[in-house]
Order: sequence, then structure tokens, then C-alpha cells
Amino acid sequence: MIEQFKEKVIRVFKKHSLPRWLVFLIDSATVFFSFLIAYMLRYNFEVYTFDLSVVWRQAFLVLAVYVIFIFLFKSYSGMIRHTTIRDTYKIILTNFISLAVLFFVTIMSRQYEWNDIFNIPISILLIHSGAVTILLFFFRVFVKIFYEFASSSSRDSKNVLIYGSGEMGILVKRLIEGDPKNQYKLKGFIDDDKKIQGKKVDGYKVFSRRVLTKDFIENEDVTVFIIAIKNIAPSKKKEVIESMIGFGCDILDTPSFDTWMNGHLEVKNLKKVKIEDLLGRDPITLDLKKIQDGLFGKTILVTGGAGSIGSEIARQLTRFNTKQLILVDQAETPSFYLGEELKSKFSHCNFRIIIGDVTRSEYMEGIFRKYKPEIVFHAAAYKHVPLMENHPHEAFRVNVGGTKTISELAIKYKAEKFVMISSDKAVNPTNVMGATKKICELLVHALSKREGITTQFITTRFGNVLGSNGSVIPLFNKQIADGGPVTITHPDITRYFMTIPEACQLVLEAGFMGNGGEIYVFDMGKPVKILDVALNLIRLSGLEPHKDIKIKVVGLRPGEKLYEELFASDEPMMATHHPKISIAQVADNDCEKINARIDKILPSLNKMSETKVIEEMLDIVPGYTSKFVELPG
Repeated sequence: MIEQFKEKVIRVFKKHSLPRWLVFLIDSATVFFSFLIAYMLRYNFEVYTFDLSVVWRQAFLVLAVYVIFIFLFKSYSGMIRHTTIRDTYKIILTNFISLAVLFFVTIMSRQYEWNDIFNIPISILLIHSGAVTILLFFFRVFVKIFYEFASSSSRDSKNVLIYGSGEMGILVKRLIEGDPKNQYKLKGFIDDDKKIQGKKVDGYKVFSRRVLTKDFIENEDVTVFIIAIKNIAPSKKKEVIESMIGFGCDILDTPSFDTWMNGHLEVKNLKKVKIEDLLGRDPITLDLKKIQDGLFGKTILVTGGAGSIGSEIARQLTRFNTKQLILVDQAETPSFYLGEELKSKFSHCNFRIIIGDVTRSEYMEGIFRKYKPEIVFHAAAYKHVPLMENHPHEAFRVNVGGTKTISELAIKYKAEKFVMISSDKAVNPTNVMGATKKICELLVHALSKREGITTQFITTRFGNVLGSNGSVIPLFNKQIADGGPVTITHPDITRYFMTIPEACQLVLEAGFMGNGGEIYVFDMGKPVKILDVALNLIRLSGLEPHKDIKIKVVGLRPGEKLYEELFASDEPMMATHHPKISIAQVADNDCEKINARIDKILPSLNKMSETKVIEEMLDIVPGYTSKFVELPG
């Protein structure tokens, strides 16, 4: 019966909320009538002892003063059901200043013998101020309590441990205690500070991390673990997550402290930790002045602008004072959503979304002619290894043909820099995608040596990007959501990983480091086993590998290697001033010879068989090995 009543009430709350004008009217009416009541109380309800006409006019004077400060401090704004201490401060401040003004008016009227309307008894002002404060406060508290009663559920709350008993930890503790849905029940804090271990903070015991055993988690029935430490080091965060990941708990993370201080204090802000947190990478330090100097007042062109890398480069570029940002991509829907994101989050940025294919030379030339970009980030490419293995024509046309078109236009229209995004699969390639990327590297490096050009050509090379379109992480997440199995190609296969922001920050840094011709290779840490990634993703989902979610080995796909390399044996590594960026020293190539080979292949590409296309790439790329793949039919 009670639960049914709660459901009906909460439906009303979800559909309706008190509009601001109504709250304002209620507050104003409270001010007005409580003044009349204050007079009654002061004179023991003996109305014949005072002049009612004067009291009515005084009530309107008091109302006018209060209304001014109600508007000024907006004490009527905000949803009553979510009243916070800040709203109480507004009410108290409004009432205190209004009382002070009315007190001043009364003193002045007595001193200068103003009209009786301005001479309000001090005792009545004090009674009225106290009554208004209490009535306005309890009106809001009543609505809030009633809402919390209606929205509370009889279902069991989840037991929680909070890692960190400092400022952020206490903030999270108070948040979950004030959650109207009563989702969580705090069991205690975990903290590494030995001085407070065993003591209580805000009424809850502080434990050492040594208690985090399977028995402790099961005995306390802990199902949620919240990391709540301000500015926790990535390596420390990784260590904490790894210590909890096998217990079947939901591991939640708090947003940045600034976000919480800006008023976004809701339980829904607590998000599950990501696989990226298990990389434990320290933040990248950028030479912001050099990047700013290189981008200031410039028109920037990003090809593949709606893709994972291109769109993040665009986001990073919004930090700098560029003249205009031109984003080219042939994918209509992702381009639309990127445009909407930039408009809403980076409204200060002057950008233009252009739908176009980088292989259409005349169309691309129109873009260069109109906007004359000074900096070009070339991220447009096909990158899915198995798909490109079966479509070598398209891989060559887009990856190689697109790079040739954009790089030549950069030279023709005297762009200052051309930065190409390459891949670790270009090193000793065993697949079509890697081979096309290696040809692009050769072409760009050769163009950098061409005499008489002013454009600086830069190549950046890195491995897999976590969360990018088509990467293994979204695939694994979908398979886990579907109940499994999670498929891996080989139990020993490893890959280098970095996050999208990491990769794009290093692309910007590398773009303004050298004088052109360099192939910059990013430090991606140690290679990670794909099997470990799958196991961690399953555990982060609160499930147990092999029990809740099966893992299936399907065998290596055509062109897939067990491990990737960042440097070839004939590419000596040279350090730079940035600890995460090195240079692969490659031999100079004959620009005209490579151009001639590409020019020969592109026009007759569709007349060639798949085997012939691969043979042509084998002839261009040293170290390329391939299994010929024939499509059915």
C-alpha cells in the first residue's frame, strides 16, 4: 500500500516541478501574511490596539523590501526537492539584509518624524524576520523530505567502501548518504595514512588496504568500491584498481574536484573506472608555448576530422588561438555529431565541417584554394586490418592516394607543416593496411627531401588507441554486454596501447619539434597482452572470467602478427627532448621514383587483381610479407 502511494507521488514529481514564479509567489505571500501574524502576536491578537490601515500599508512596504532582495539573491530559484545548504544561505541572507534595511528605515523615520508607515516597531520586525526564516526553510524541507520519502525504495542498498578519507572522500560519503534513492550504504573508509587507520572519520572507521581480502569483502558484503582521492597519481590509481579487480565489486571513480565544486553533486557522477586507468600513465607534459607559437592565428586543416584521432586533434586544437579549423571527412553522421559537440562545448572556436573524400584531388584543391591552410594534420585513412586485407584496392586508393593528394596540395599552396598519422603496423608490415601506411611514410619522408619546397613534412607513428573506432575495447565491451563469449585471436598476442588524448597531445608536440623529414615514434610503455585486456574488462564489469563470461580463442586473422614493433631493425632510434617521443632514423628515398611508382599504380588500380596490387606493394615496401587472400567469387 505504502509502496503504491510512493510510486504515484514520485510519478507526480517526475512530471511536474514547482515553477519559479509560483515559488516566488509563495515566498512573497509568506512574507506578507507573516508580517500580519507578527503584529497579532506582538499585541496578543487584540486588533483594536493598533491601526489596521497603517499595518496593511506597512505590510506592503515590508513586502516591497523583501521582494527586491528575493530577486537580487534569487532565493526562489532552484528545484525545491533538491534544496541544499546553499539555498538555505540565500534565504538567511535575504532575510538578514531585508531586516537591516527595514531597521534602518524605522530608525530614520523616528529621527526625522516620517510618516507612520515607515515607523515599524522593532519587536515586530524581529518576530517577522524569525517567522519568515522558519516558514521559508520548513516549506523547502517539507517538500524535500516528502520527495525523498516518495523516491526511497525498500530494496537493499549496496554496501560501499570509499578509498580516501580526505576532503573528497567525505564529500562522496555525504553525497551517498543524501541520495534519495538510497542506492548505497557506507561500510567505512580505506586510507593509506597510518595515522588515521583504526580511527573514525565522520562517524565511519578507517581501514588499511591490507584488509582488502576476498574474505573481508564477502563478510562485509561489499559490492561497490569508490576511489575518492583528489589528484591521485595514475600509477597509484592503477595499483588500487588492480588490488580490487578480482573481488567482483563495481569500482567507481569520482569526477574532477572542480566539477564537483561547480555544483554537479549527484550520485550519477560516479562512473565505473575504465580500462585506460590500468595503463597507469603519468600525465603528458607539453611545450605549450612552442605549440601555441606554431598555431597562433593559423588556419588548420584536419583530414579524417570526424574519426577517433582527427576529432580528438580538433578538440585539442580548441585550446589554442587558431584563426580557423577546417575538418574534412567523408563520414556524414560522425561529422554532424562532431559539429554539434564543438558548437556546444567550444563555441569560441571558429571551425568549418566539410564533407569530402581526400582522394578527390579537384575537390580537395578547392578547399586548399579557398582556405589556404598553413598547418595540415592528415589523419584520414582506412585502418581495419582484416577488412583491408580483403580490400587492397581501397586500402591503396584511400591511404596512399589520399596521402599523395593532400601532401602535394600542401606543397602547392605552401602550407608550413604537414603532419601525417602513421601506425606501428607500418614496421615490417605483414598486412595490407600496414603496407599502405609504410608507403605513405616513404612518400612523406621522400617529399621532405625534395628541393625547393617550404613545407615541413612530419610523420608520427604509434600503436593501438584505446577506445578508437574499431579498436578491440568497444568490441570486447559489446561481447561482454551480450553475455559472451569474448573472442581473442591468440592467447599470447600483445599490442601497444595508449589513450586517444595521449596520442593526440603527442601528435601536436611532435608537429612543432623538428625541421621536417622526421618520423616521430611515441613511447607507448610496455606491450599489453590482449588476453589480459579481455580479463580485466570482464572483471571491471563485475563478472568473473571463464565462469560468467567465456573466452574463446579464434586464431590469428590474415595479416595479423603476434606482436607489433615501433622500430624496424634498420631504423636506429634517436632521443628527443621529450621523454615520450623518439625519432626513427630512416634512409633517404628517391622522391621521384616513389612518386612514379604510385602514379603508375593509382590510374590502373581497378584493372589489377588483388594479387597484383599486393605484388606492387611488395615491390615498393622493404620487409613486407603477405599471404595472398582471394575473396570468394
